[in-house]
Amino acid sequence: QVQLVESGGGLVQPGGSLRLSCVASGNIFSLSLMGWYRQAPGEQRDVVARITANGRPEYSDSAKGRFTISRDNAKNTVYLQMNSLKPEDTAVYYCNSINALGASWGQGTQVTVSS
Repeated sequence: QVQLVESGGGLVQPGGSLRLSCVASGNIFSLSLMGWYRQAPGEQRDVVARITANGRPEYSDSAKGRFTISRDNAKNTVYLQMNSLKPEDTAVYYCNSINALGASWGQGTQVTVSS
């Protein structure tokens, strides 16, 4: 199974930006569908953005126009650039990988948007 390690979370003011990173283990990253999900307290985990193996991005309605997902296959890393952050973006953000080995999740990174 793939190990995923997220980083880049933190506390940011409304309107600010953060970039999340997720590094994957192994040598199957370039063949993987990668995604970012988030879960706020008391709510279900929802998709934020995904990117296919050939680099095609998909976004949730709440992420469109503010967030950008990208990947660097040479570094086994997927990124989530988040701009114009809002308090409702506060959540634990999880990295997800789907490939021939199955589905894997990272441990999550906390993003808090507050003044």
